[in-house]
Amino acid sequence: MQTTAAPAASRHAVTFVLITVFLDMVGFGLIMPVLPALITEVGHMDLADAAYIGGWMFAAFSLAQFAFSPLMGNLSDRYGRRPLLLLAILGLGVDYLFSALAPTIFWLFIGRVIAGVCGSSYVIANAYIADVTAPQDRARAFGMVGAAFGVGFVLGPAIGGLLGELGPRVPFYVAAGISMLNLIYGWFVLPETLPPEKRRAFDWGRSNPFGAFKVFRHYQGVVPLCAVLFVYFGASAVYPAIWPFWGMAKFGWSEAMVGLSLAAFGIITAIFQGAVTGPVVARFGEWRVCVFGLFIAVIVAAGYGLAGSLAAVLVLMVIHGPEGFVHPMLVAMMSKAVPEDAQGELQGGISAVMNVAMLIGTIIFSQVFGFFMQEARGNPSPNVAFYLAAGLLAATLALYLSVVRRSAANRGP
Repeated sequence: MQTTAAPAASRHAVTFVLITVFLDMVGFGLIMPVLPALITEVGHMDLADAAYIGGWMFAAFSLAQFAFSPLMGNLSDRYGRRPLLLLAILGLGVDYLFSALAPTIFWLFIGRVIAGVCGSSYVIANAYIADVTAPQDRARAFGMVGAAFGVGFVLGPAIGGLLGELGPRVPFYVAAGISMLNLIYGWFVLPETLPPEKRRAFDWGRSNPFGAFKVFRHYQGVVPLCAVLFVYFGASAVYPAIWPFWGMAKFGWSEAMVGLSLAAFGIITAIFQGAVTGPVVARFGEWRVCVFGLFIAVIVAAGYGLAGSLAAVLVLMVIHGPEGFVHPMLVAMMSKAVPEDAQGELQGGISAVMNVAMLIGTIIFSQVFGFFMQEARGNPSPNVAFYLAAGLLAATLALYLSVVRRSAANRGP
């Protein structure tokens, strides 16, 4: 039976979750336009080598999240959502300070690992949403979280690009300040949405990164969707892996231009996930919306590789919007198959899958980008990684259609 927190607590929880995701993405978005410049400055290297380092840096973050996100999700099922979310916010602030003060590449890696260890705010945020929404409303609610993510990307990269003109470390100080303000806000207003009687005993077997995968075996229909999610996030890792490097190498973008491009994409994501998700799900159903989003993902990934101008990139960004349906649809479908006292475990398991996929994808795409950008090749190209991503996204679409067909066959007429 569906249970929720009291209405007032539910409203405060949803509001804070949306604000937390928004502020976290503002902070993350602030640093994206200047990360290539910071790596080149600290490491005394060119852009191609910086792309290699940036890929391994993102991989370190993903590996730390893989190791610790299931633990955070299960701890939230045992001790409640509030303390774990506040810890996650604190970890992000510490990471930004490490990056702002880093004298060497090694310290940049330390900051990324700290962010990965404590950067489970998205996991706990989704568990909050599952606590206070009915199953049939979760696709829309997860879409709202995605919209907050997108709006954070509107302001974060735009501000980060402008602040980057003052120096590559300035946005990191600002991001640290934003995280600390969010921590203070949450300390005073964040309610707990998982009452003691709904909590369950902590189990190390469920909380280690590999034990977290057991949640997918326990509930029918979750494993196939998990496979789709894995391939999808591995393929979509091309964007965080190379976007700033690609824009600078292909079009000569400045930090400000990188920030504005990410801001434009954030606006489009917010519109589609916040305003369009609910109506299109109600009209067409979750699986059809997911199919359309994956089809668009294939088209635009190939399109970015073929784009020859900023105008073409902007057109592709508009077309790109429906891809934002894919993640909330898959998460909503999986959450319906899991009982209420296991939502934190589910979100931790999903995060583990996503982080492994992003880790593998980021390493592959950053190394592919760096390899094909080497001047020694004679004809360097920044586009090959996008062509590879398009092929993997096409495989994701085919896999999802197969999962849908098998599920329909199992249900029978």
